Amino acid sequence: MTFLWRRRGGRGAGAAGKKGAPEGIKPSMELTVPTHFRCPISLDLMKDPVSLSTGITYDRESIEKWIDAGNFTCPVTNQVLRNFDQIPNHALRKMIQDWCVEHKSYGVERIPTPRVPITSYEVSEVCARMSAAAHDGDEKKCQELVVKIKNSAKESERNKRCIVGNDIGAALADMFETFALFSVEKHANLLKETLSALTWSFPLGEEGVSKLNSAVSLRCMARFLKDEDLSSRQTAIFVLKQLILEDQGCVDGLVEIEGIEETLFRIVKVPICPKATQACLVALGVLDRVCDLEEGRESAYTNALTVPLLVKKILRVSDTATAFSISTLWKLSLGETSENALVEAVELGLSRSYWWCCKLAVVKEH
Repeated sequence: MTFLWRRRGGRGAGAAGKKGAPEGIKPSMELTVPTHFRCPISLDLMKDPVSLSTGITYDRESIEKWIDAGNFTCPVTNQVLRNFDQIPNHALRKMIQDWCVEHKSYGVERIPTPRVPITSYEVSEVCARMSAAAHDGDEKKCQELVVKIKNSAKESERNKRCIVGNDIGAALADMFETFALFSVEKHANLLKETLSALTWSFPLGEEGVSKLNSAVSLRCMARFLKDEDLSSRQTAIFVLKQLILEDQGCVDGLVEIEGIEETLFRIVKVPICPKATQACLVALGVLDRVCDLEEGRESAYTNALTVPLLVKKILRVSDTATAFSISTLWKLSLGETSENALVEAVELGLSRSYWWCCKLAVVKEH
């Protein structure tokens, strides 16, 4: 790795140009980085040198990629690593920084002191404090902890993986359920902040899914689906989508929420975010499950938007959305509203033959 010295412009540049380069330095002189300042993997100047159990030092980003790729040996010695601890080499980092300052005339910028990555122990501590504060009803402390964990996750992908891998999702889900039970109106800001953190905390694990799948939590999220705040609606639909992927049983809980059909119709009809496809899929998936029940079918068909929206979404969004729409239309044909649903669908442009083909396809699938 080399640097070429370049004369800098600015005030007095003309005079400097006449005099040429500083004494003892030629304009084309190359600057060689000391070998022990380079990462053995990338061969670049190390920004955050860390040592492994073998005593070899690497740049943190490079060695983390090596380990994340499934390698369990030291790249230089080929020894099997006793552990994956990465100890910051502060002495070497200080030497690299001093070297950068010493050679700034070559255009070398000083490497900033890196932030210390979060540890599993620290995440566990935050989870414990979060749980205690939640059950004490300490909203201020919980808000501080949620912001702290979100900021740490933003610092690096490594931090985010560490946080998610140490059950933060379960702690956030527990806190969400607890404050939703206290009062959604009183703790709305904290609940929205917590839901925002949950968007990147999946998978939640069995305990986390259980907490987020409770009647209290689902009602709170369903309420946010109707919130005037666009970001709240986006967050709620994204978390519900992820929750359904982990446990489809949560749909049964959503079905029992009064007025959920109207909320879902609104989401399908009016896109609430750039990722409208995700929102539409969640809504159509839940509607499909709603129509498994006779009362659900009656409630769905009573709404004048149901059949028009389902017909409109066929072949318009995605294969999955089409499957949900066809399945729901087929279920509507099972009850007393069967003939009315068929007539309405035909009037809206869905041919009778296509309708029965849809029914047959769904029957075969089930």
